[in-house]
Amino acid sequence: MKKNVVKNYFKTSLEELTKITWPTKNQAVRLTIIVMIFCVVISLFLGAVDYAFGELHSYVIQNLI
Repeated sequence: MKKNVVKNYFKTSLEELTKITWPTKNQAVRLTIIVMIFCVVISLFLGAVDYAFGELHSYVIQNLI
């Protein structure tokens, strides 16, 4: 019974892989650039937020405590 389940799983997985529409080279390059730009923007935003909270923390420690 287990053997048939595993065999059926791999058979259906391979069938599904044949139905995939893969992106063209141009689409893949364009989408990769979009993801890279998004990562840079998010990292700059998170860096700015981290810096702001660090400065706020330093201000609180030095002036209020």
